[in-house]
Amino acid sequence: MPYEMIALLMFSTMMLMLLTGQRVFGAIGAVAAASALLLWGDAGGADIPFSAAMKLMKWYPLLTLPMFIFMGYVLSESRIADDLYKMFHVWMGPINGGLAIGTIALMVLISAMNGLSVAGMAIGATIALPELLRRGYDKKMVTGVIQAGSSLGILVPPSVVLVLYAMIARQPVGQLWLAGIFPGLMMAALFVIYIAVRCRISPNLGPALKEDARRDVTLAEKLRLLRAGLLPLGIFASMMVPFVIGWTSLVESSAIGALTAFLAAIIKRRMTRQVFETSLRQTLGISCMFMWIILAALGFGAVFDGLGAVKAIENLFTEQLGLSPWLILILMQLSFLVMGTFLDDTAMLVIVAPLYVPLVDALGFDLIWYGVLYTITTQIAYMTPPFGYNLFLMRAMAPPEITLRDIYGSIIPFVMVMILALVLVMAIPEIALWLPDYVYKK
Repeated sequence: MPYEMIALLMFSTMMLMLLTGQRVFGAIGAVAAASALLLWGDAGGADIPFSAAMKLMKWYPLLTLPMFIFMGYVLSESRIADDLYKMFHVWMGPINGGLAIGTIALMVLISAMNGLSVAGMAIGATIALPELLRRGYDKKMVTGVIQAGSSLGILVPPSVVLVLYAMIARQPVGQLWLAGIFPGLMMAALFVIYIAVRCRISPNLGPALKEDARRDVTLAEKLRLLRAGLLPLGIFASMMVPFVIGWTSLVESSAIGALTAFLAAIIKRRMTRQVFETSLRQTLGISCMFMWIILAALGFGAVFDGLGAVKAIENLFTEQLGLSPWLILILMQLSFLVMGTFLDDTAMLVIVAPLYVPLVDALGFDLIWYGVLYTITTQIAYMTPPFGYNLFLMRAMAPPEITLRDIYGSIIPFVMVMILALVLVMAIPEIALWLPDYVYKK
């Protein structure tokens, strides 16, 4: 059987297993192991999963994964993140759309503490959403704000998705995180501009706090909330500044972040036994899940390398079909949008990474830059009907008065903004690449 047909059979089998509800790592790992044994027998085939496991165990930056997840859950479970929203509520409330703008800022900081979009969604839906609705904000506006803001969690460092991409693409995690900072901040700024302009044109979408509500908050209370709200930002700075300057390695910075968050929870007397136990359990569960997925993806990629399928597909696109590298890249991004209607970001990456990452490299594109493109495209796919991941998370967490139709309608303008951000990063790669180039050359 030709190798191209074997590769197609592997993909179709894996997709069939996923559609039947199998776990992502189980489907990918089973196809990889079965293909290796059938192609190379017991001797050669058994070496592939073993080699993948050894690569995983030897990858030192993987230690950052449990550290950052633990830091995020400590800050979330100890309610330190709640102080952030109270601060934005007081300081941003007097302007039209101010609370929605503050919610975007909250999501950026939550992303910088956790690295997972689901954490921002949970905090936004439980803390920000009820308050915004109570203050008379339009339900479509605030639903879109929370969904769009929470998606920043997979782009702003410490992004767990970029850690996974780094392992599969064999790229430095530190460079990928630095590459995600400015595109993430740029996207957040575009969200803020849209909210400010929209609420300026239609003030009823995001009314300002009433005069009597503003008078009830004294200057001393404002300053107290400012200090409490800046604590998470200080924790993020304590780990990222030494890393950017070059004083610490990435793993050391992650340990600083986890320890600083733990000590902050103790000092504020919020580190109870329940908070500690929940944080540890969640950290262990998510870390193990990602390790299994990375292991399966490495095995699958090794089989693909052995088949030479990537070279065959490259020849198909560039020589037989005559497509330009940029057209191939755009088609790849469109395929992510299609897959995002029924798969999450992790599944999308591990399914196509063995094919796309070597192809992107062969076409002459920068893999650090492509990691940012992939992540932004995944953010868009998260919010694309009919089965966008964030859409159903919001439906599960939102109050009954917010319908699925409201949720679908709320994300359209924010998806347009995210597409604009994607186009900007594609057209101007320096948006993503200048900071890692500056730090690592220095």
